[in-house]
Amino acid sequence: MPAKTKVVSEEQVLHRKLLRLWQRGQSAKCEVRGSDIHGRGVYATCFIPEASPIIEYFGERIDKRESERRALRQHAKAQKTGGAAVYIFTLSKRHDIDGNFPWNTARLINHSCNPNCEAWIVGRKIIIHALHDIQSGEELTFDYGFDVDCYEDHPCLCGSANCQGYIVSRQQWAELEQRLKLAARKRR
Repeated sequence: MPAKTKVVSEEQVLHRKLLRLWQRGQSAKCEVRGSDIHGRGVYATCFIPEASPIIEYFGERIDKRESERRALRQHAKAQKTGGAAVYIFTLSKRHDIDGNFPWNTARLINHSCNPNCEAWIVGRKIIIHALHDIQSGEELTFDYGFDVDCYEDHPCLCGSANCQGYIVSRQQWAELEQRLKLAARKRR
């Protein structure tokens, strides 16, 4: 008797692919809840030891030209709606990850001037890791590392003791301080 062959529809194949994509953007170590920093945030659901991987920052791999086009479009939309601006994350010199997908939980990790996470690039993936031990219930944050040249576009609401007032890479804090002093002198 010949073996029966199972026919799989295109919809079933697509459903399986979407389910795998959704699973990549999830982690048992964290969940989304309301945040005092900005809208929604991501919180630890268990103790997470230092240097542990937490979740993949998942999205579409795009070249730098497409990244710039999308970033400008997303920023313009955010200016009108007040929503989050851009979910594009640098992957390499040639490519970025556009994480603007509902199943990308990591896109909701907020910035902090005193972060407890950092992004590690592992091959073609961006994995969020713990900078130090993180307690269950603690909001996950990382330094977005924005450039000081556009600091005015990115006010910081992290509320940490060392908050700089703007989302700027830690390496550029001294330059930000100089720019803020110069701006204050000009206003006088």
